[in-house]
Amino acid sequence: MTLAGRGALPEAHRQLASLPHAVLLLEPGHCIASANTAAEQFLGQSFRRLAGLRLDAILTVSDPRLIERLDDVETPVSAREILVKVKDRGARRIDINAAPVADWPGWQVVSIHDNTPTDALGSGPRGADNAALRGPEIMAHEIKNPLAGIRGAAQLLARRVDERDLALTDLITAEVDRIATLIDQMQRLSRRTTPAVAPCNLHEAARRAIDVIHAAGGADGPSLKVEEEFDPSLPAVLGNADGLVQVLINLLSNAREAIGKRADGRVVIRTRFASGLQLHATDSGKSVRLPVELRVSDNGPGVPPEVRDHIFEPFVTTKKAGQGLGLPLVRKLVRDMSGRISHERDEAGGWTHFRVHLPLAREPRVRMPKRKPLS
Repeated sequence: MTLAGRGALPEAHRQLASLPHAVLLLEPGHCIASANTAAEQFLGQSFRRLAGLRLDAILTVSDPRLIERLDDVETPVSAREILVKVKDRGARRIDINAAPVADWPGWQVVSIHDNTPTDALGSGPRGADNAALRGPEIMAHEIKNPLAGIRGAAQLLARRVDERDLALTDLITAEVDRIATLIDQMQRLSRRTTPAVAPCNLHEAARRAIDVIHAAGGADGPSLKVEEEFDPSLPAVLGNADGLVQVLINLLSNAREAIGKRADGRVVIRTRFASGLQLHATDSGKSVRLPVELRVSDNGPGVPPEVRDHIFEPFVTTKKAGQGLGLPLVRKLVRDMSGRISHERDEAGGWTHFRVHLPLAREPRVRMPKRKPLS
């Protein structure tokens, strides 16, 4: 079949958004005119903040020869293993390519491949580029210090409260421990490792997340009644217990914000078998079944149509004070468990659904019929 016979093709911006490496379009003067999703993630800012900035205002190149070559906008440039500094993100080692845009004098397309994660695995050059990992390490250290204080205060408080309030102090202590564990996991992400997976009770993780959401509301905070539609026959899933709790906390928090103060607002968690769904796991190369579905639904107004296709991308948010990192983190946590997450809007029914599909902890064995002996 020819291309013409296939009908409409994906638009150019969708093609660029799908690329795994950063791509920038520079107008004359090296000002950023466009950036794909990978470029936003690499530079740590959304395009709304990047638009109009000069490239050297956010990316400092250590090699003066490359700067001279980039100034020659009519000549293609290709450089490997270049040390750069990204504003507020530290040193990175990259491959960079720049080329003029045909029939657009002074315009350039720049593509960047970040080699720093590869270096962290030990397969690339070491040295100054390891400074890129120091920022997250310092931030993690600074977060852990107050967490330790909160945990100690909760333990002291537990000695003075009534028996009925011990559950809240236990929850504080457990949540501090879970957050500290997550910070450790985020530190290990710089080495491209994934948290260990083990058999998990999905319903226990769901109820733990619900308890956290209720406690976060406080005595004067907004109450949230979560309707449970659980399939009690579901076996254990293969996942990370703390990761599952974090996924559900994020999804439930979004659902609570979506329904706001509506008197008829509803949030529903449902679990069920969804047999037949398969995933080709790129890490192992094996076909993995994802027969367990966890669905978080709310009857709020839903995500605006213009951003529905991008909600799992970094820095995409509709919240005034949002950073656009919650759902990308959810997707990362789910994928670390070889699972998948999707978003769906039911306009007719007025519901928004987030579906998480997970593998079983143990696949059922198929009993083969015994062969009859040959007579």
